[in-house]
Amino acid sequence: MIDFSDELFDHSITHTFADVILPLHLPKTLTYRLPQAILKTGNVSVGQRVIVPVQSKLYTGIIFNIHQNEPTEYKTKTIQQVLDTTPMVSQTQLDFWQWIADYYLCYLGDVMQAALPSAFKLGSETYVSLDPDFAFDYTQLNDKEYTIAEALSHQNQLTIKDVIKILNQKTIFPIVKSLLDKQVIVASEEIIKRYKPEMEAVVRLAERYQERENLKILFDELEQNTKNLKQIDALIIYIQLCKNFEWIKRSDLAKKANCTPTVVAKLVDKAIFEAKTQQADRTANKDLVGIDEQTVVLSGVQQKSFLGIKNQFETQQTVLFHGVTSSGKTLIYAKLIEEVIQNGEQVLYLVPEIALTTQLIARLRHFFGDKIGVYHSKFNDNERAEIWQKAADGRYSVVLGARSAIFLPFKNLALVVIDEEHESSFKQQDPVPRYNARDAALYLARLHGAKTLLGSATPSIETYYNATTKKYGLETLSERFGGVQLPLIEMADTQKEYFNKTMKTNFTSQLLTAIEGVLVLKEQVILFQNRRGYVPQHECVACGYVPMCKNCDIPLTYHKANNTLNCHYCGYKTAPISVCKRCGSGQMSMKGFGTEKIEEQLGIYLPDAKIARLDQDATKTKNAFIKIITDFEQQKVEVLIGTQMVAKGLDFDNVTLVGVLNADQAMNFPDFRSHERAFQLLAQVSGRAGRKAKRGRVIIQSKQVHHALFGLVRDHDYVGFYALELVQREQFNYPPFCRLIKFTIKHKDGNRVGFSAHYLAQKMIDMGLGSCVLGPTTPHVARIKNWYLREIILKIDPMRHSIAKIKFGLRVVIFEMVQLAEHKSTQVIVDVDPY
Repeated sequence: MIDFSDELFDHSITHTFADVILPLHLPKTLTYRLPQAILKTGNVSVGQRVIVPVQSKLYTGIIFNIHQNEPTEYKTKTIQQVLDTTPMVSQTQLDFWQWIADYYLCYLGDVMQAALPSAFKLGSETYVSLDPDFAFDYTQLNDKEYTIAEALSHQNQLTIKDVIKILNQKTIFPIVKSLLDKQVIVASEEIIKRYKPEMEAVVRLAERYQERENLKILFDELEQNTKNLKQIDALIIYIQLCKNFEWIKRSDLAKKANCTPTVVAKLVDKAIFEAKTQQADRTANKDLVGIDEQTVVLSGVQQKSFLGIKNQFETQQTVLFHGVTSSGKTLIYAKLIEEVIQNGEQVLYLVPEIALTTQLIARLRHFFGDKIGVYHSKFNDNERAEIWQKAADGRYSVVLGARSAIFLPFKNLALVVIDEEHESSFKQQDPVPRYNARDAALYLARLHGAKTLLGSATPSIETYYNATTKKYGLETLSERFGGVQLPLIEMADTQKEYFNKTMKTNFTSQLLTAIEGVLVLKEQVILFQNRRGYVPQHECVACGYVPMCKNCDIPLTYHKANNTLNCHYCGYKTAPISVCKRCGSGQMSMKGFGTEKIEEQLGIYLPDAKIARLDQDATKTKNAFIKIITDFEQQKVEVLIGTQMVAKGLDFDNVTLVGVLNADQAMNFPDFRSHERAFQLLAQVSGRAGRKAKRGRVIIQSKQVHHALFGLVRDHDYVGFYALELVQREQFNYPPFCRLIKFTIKHKDGNRVGFSAHYLAQKMIDMGLGSCVLGPTTPHVARIKNWYLREIILKIDPMRHSIAKIKFGLRVVIFEMVQLAEHKSTQVIVDVDPY
């Protein structure tokens, strides 16, 4: 590391400064001095990564601005190193980061932390070593100091982590400081690079043998010795695999040729093969494979919608594509993408769940081959870094990904496709920034001058409102692909069947009979229950006692597979109880049912059926989801039981029956969106049935079979539902007629949290927002991970208030509040556009 400190004393130099974004929760950028040695290279620009000191640590930052204005509030430190020769983050990306920080009331450092792959962020580690002038006088040291000094006499240096391990305690900084003060040790910072390219050994046919005549001579020579038979086989396999004599991994060639690595090594020794080591492509052969590309061909109805969307794009930046389930929306997206690629431009294709990429990439690669890159959180740090680099280099024409894909570096973005735009999974909950990828992608498209297509069979109320008020274009496709009818939806009255004693545990006779009939025909079934685990609640029959999480105000869920009571908020686990802790009764019962219990019960009624479960517990490993979906596609599984995972965009040809086991659960949630989400969920899961030749059937179990919502679902009447819901929203002033900001106030002390919440609410009232403030209130779950919670909701009328001014004022109020001694330990979480 270069020492630039001498420049501080040279007053003849005109200093240049850089505002640097750091991956820290800081209200603003920090300003650093750019040393002349770096400036003279002429290789400093906005968007480059730099190493800068913050207190006793070194961090990777991004240059946000370069100027000659020296700060007067604090003494500037010097940038230690510039890591990039060209900007890693473009000006467009920085503008996008700034918008997210402003809109979602967070800091630029928070956005950088979310946006940049961890592999690109260097960490610093403090190393300690013995001071060269230390006289080895151990009498001045206490026992712990002596232990560290003795360890350093045998090792050149130790990290802070090593010191913690040696002393077996976490509070070691006072000891390190004492050793520094006594001049026993010296400390230094060393940058550790997190991104390490993976290297691989590759071979290819030597250039002289790539000519037909020389290759023939080579084979003749090898065939003269029977010991060369394995080498001849390896050579033939290479020619079959690499028709253009490209490089191939040595291990792959040995595997394909069914020979040992020694055989390949001998071909290298004989100079028949050239060999080298190169950087491996971690993302190859994971989600995408280069294949012969096909042209997208649309049906007459699809072609009409395709042209309608293109026509809308002539006058609209954003278009809503409202197409019923199984109408072939993906094929129309592919046709639009095809045109963009032909123009040499890029496409961002967003999906709400990582799970959807598995089937979707399999469809799209038939058209676009390895022009598609996939980006989501299941990739490790190094894989994400390589995908980032490929996107920056323009090697991907299409990026398919979940919400984090909006942060990738696009050079020539022309189209953004947001599939299943209504999904709540597009909303980031924790940690900051709490952005909605759908809304952020709309702004990203605007920055690039790109068009945005929002697709859904059940659009969000706000999106459909924007379309009907002409803010967005609207294209509707109300016919399923191939003219297949929408599924027949039936209601099964659980209350009536309980009364008639025809219920079999949690299955109505109507549903169970339908499942049996479908299996006889060798067709498949999806069963939807939006709760995982075995039973949601353990309860004492005598006194009503329910075992609760020790860290959260939430009942524990019983998981039979592990025989544990689990908290789905903090992960706490404990053994089930057989005796009530309150009254001593031994009558503990289980209330409700989750996917695990449904799987067990169905296995009793249908012992020969092949059943699988798709939920968060069943898909914990990296490839578990792919295996379950593949087994179902290949009809190795007949009945798939799952949570919301089975409702989102999956496409199975042989599914003719969908069962919804407890439809009331979604409707009765205390949220103004509960009916909207219930309609969307029921319509989406129903859409999994009968997607090919045969009309599907859906059976919805409920105690409220005559509820108006079910009638609308049964009739596939989204427009009717929208009209009914919009009246309610306008009457009670909810989006799209207002904007919401939710504040969650957290404290470890139950009394202090209320005090801080009331203080913040009063400050909002003082800002003139009295009519907008709802709360503070105690949420349904009042304590999570031993943090007590209160909530305040701001309902802002955009026609009466400037939202930008309100957000600016809120920043000031919250910042000033947490500086006060009585509120310093209070946390305030801001969520713009929640729910």
